[in-house]
Amino acid sequence: MVDQAKTVSREKIIVRTGVIGIAANMLLASFKMLVGFAAHSTAMVLDAVNNFSDVLSSVVTIIGTKIASKKPDKKHPLGHGRVEYLAQMIIAALILYAGITALWESVKKIIDPVDPDHSALSLAVISVAIVVKIFLGIYVKKQGKKAKSDLLISSGTDALFDAVLSAAVLISAIILIVFKFNIEAYVSVVISLFILKAGVEIIVEAIDDMLGHRVEVEYTKKVKESVLRFPEVHGAYDIVLHNYGPDKYLGSVHIEVDDTMTADKIDALTRNITAGVYEDTGIILTAVGIYSNNSSDEKLMKMRNDITELVVDHKHILQLHGFYVDEVKKKITFDVVVDFEEQDREGLIAHIIGDVKTVLPEYEVSVAIDSDISDQ
Repeated sequence: MVDQAKTVSREKIIVRTGVIGIAANMLLASFKMLVGFAAHSTAMVLDAVNNFSDVLSSVVTIIGTKIASKKPDKKHPLGHGRVEYLAQMIIAALILYAGITALWESVKKIIDPVDPDHSALSLAVISVAIVVKIFLGIYVKKQGKKAKSDLLISSGTDALFDAVLSAAVLISAIILIVFKFNIEAYVSVVISLFILKAGVEIIVEAIDDMLGHRVEVEYTKKVKESVLRFPEVHGAYDIVLHNYGPDKYLGSVHIEVDDTMTADKIDALTRNITAGVYEDTGIILTAVGIYSNNSSDEKLMKMRNDITELVVDHKHILQLHGFYVDEVKKKITFDVVVDFEEQDREGLIAHIIGDVKTVLPEYEVSVAIDSDISDQ
């Protein structure tokens, strides 16, 4: 099972960081809104709206994290971790709404411009906002990496980006005061577009997580290293990991062992591998498949080496594994990993079978196709 203490610690970090973000953004948004209306500054008002959307994002993050941290139940036996991806979608929707509204107001100000009336107070508020957002962004990103939370990392990046947008508002105000040239409406359009861009990026990332994507190499590498530390294992293949929320993975692996191993030894080995992988990585292996290796016949071992060289020489073949020869039935079986650039997989396999049968015509050849879904 997942380490409950680790889950609680992660939840506390996210909630605490979220509360700090809410407090900071509420103060910034309130001051910007008041000063923005007083100075007739559309850019500052839109900057305040952006801060209010950050408040809502933090609220959604906290609620989503609370739900995601709930214990598994009968209806959701693998937990509620994927709720965080739904929370990302809600945050993206809020950001997109803020961006569309901001863009509409900005365009109206271009059509019907009103010169803002900046004061020392308004410039001071913007300057303070820039400093606060920089420190908040650095802090939130740091906490996000610590908790392995994409939501917090995105929020921290967004806060740093907000500092840039606030700097743009400050620069436009200074240009107006010094050169009597009003570019605020155009700055507002730029701010709006960046807000929309941030919303779209979060949606794409959330959809990517929901659809399922290639697991980071570090995870499959750790699993493979953990499995291969057992001397009875000659290879680890077909590592498939399923994500059930941030930093929660269930998966399976095929191992290659000698064909002389008995069932009781294989059973003990697979149990030890499952426990070892969880201890080393926190990943739960739900299945450990077996590939039998012809280890007692030098002729078959040489045959494996020769066929491996023949097969991997084909373009788009990344790996051959699971090789086994049944001398009684005169049958050769193996798996090949094919990359996604190969358009005619069936044709490629037919070609490989033909090449093998040319060398060993007396054998039946069976080839299974594996997709390049992990770091093999």
